[in-house]
Amino acid sequence: MEYTVLIHPAEEGGFWAEVPELPGCYSQGDTIQDALSNSREAIEAHLMALKEE
Repeated sequence: MEYTVLIHPAEEGGFWAEVPELPGCYSQGDTIQDALSNSREAIEAHLMALKEE
């Protein structure tokens, strides 16, 4: 399944990412690539948590 990931510059430097289809699913990273990579992990963890509920 594919999810849209929105990348935003962080005020303190780096970037933060949100997944609009999964409320509460956020991540961050020093670079855009880091934020995207961390988002993949956040999506997996978020989906696992929803499945357990």
